[in-house]
Amino acid sequence: MKWTWKKATTLLSTYYAHMLEYRAEIFLWALSNSLPLILMGVWTQAAQGGNFGFSSVDFARYFFSIFLIRQFTTIWVIWEFEREIVEGQLSFRLLQPLDPVWHHIARHLAEKMTRVPLTIALTVLFFWLYPKAFWIPSWKEFLFLAIATVVAFSLRFVSQYTFAMFAFWTERASAIEQFWFLFYIFLSGLIAPLEVFPPLVREIVLWTPFPYFLYFPAALVIGFPVNFLRGILIALGWGILFFFLNRWLWRRGLQQYSGMGA
Repeated sequence: MKWTWKKATTLLSTYYAHMLEYRAEIFLWALSNSLPLILMGVWTQAAQGGNFGFSSVDFARYFFSIFLIRQFTTIWVIWEFEREIVEGQLSFRLLQPLDPVWHHIARHLAEKMTRVPLTIALTVLFFWLYPKAFWIPSWKEFLFLAIATVVAFSLRFVSQYTFAMFAFWTERASAIEQFWFLFYIFLSGLIAPLEVFPPLVREIVLWTPFPYFLYFPAALVIGFPVNFLRGILIALGWGILFFFLNRWLWRRGLQQYSGMGA
């Protein structure tokens, strides 16, 4: 246990120091996720003249929550893994007594830690500019948000890392993620809350993994009517499915890996 803890802290501290060197770039990455803020302006205006069942303040809180959750659930492992395969860098990872996935996990967690001060600053700035949207969630909503965000990060990571396994067979595995991203945009709640969807469509979408990347955590923290237990179980179910598929593809991929760039 002590050995495992030492490895985990070493990886995190190393990658955290690395990320601090690129904190200016990370600030730009944080701002690049500003699409929800743009959509917030669109939907708040639409709420004033439409009948959506939500006020402009509700939409403002929702899209700002989406903006914050994206700061902690953005994943890019497929591009890193694809590069390691193409350049042969995976060969060096395989020589270490540690599954390469832990390097990717540590790098992602360190990057999220670097974003925390930026996220706090952006939150203060948002409520200063739009004080009507200010609210303090209950401790229960905070707890549900924390759990749902961890689940969203894990599900997003394991799904993208599973697609990354196809880099063993193709040099453009990232194209799979780009196709997946089309569904992510429309079904995750990034463009609009699922409440504006027709009831039947919404019910079908809730059985897919996409709402649990963004919509589900945001709905919990602002008090939208969602079933916490059901949502967590569905997300975990998809996560387990991706995990077993990932391990199967990993074993099959290693059998034909040749270290193209080595």
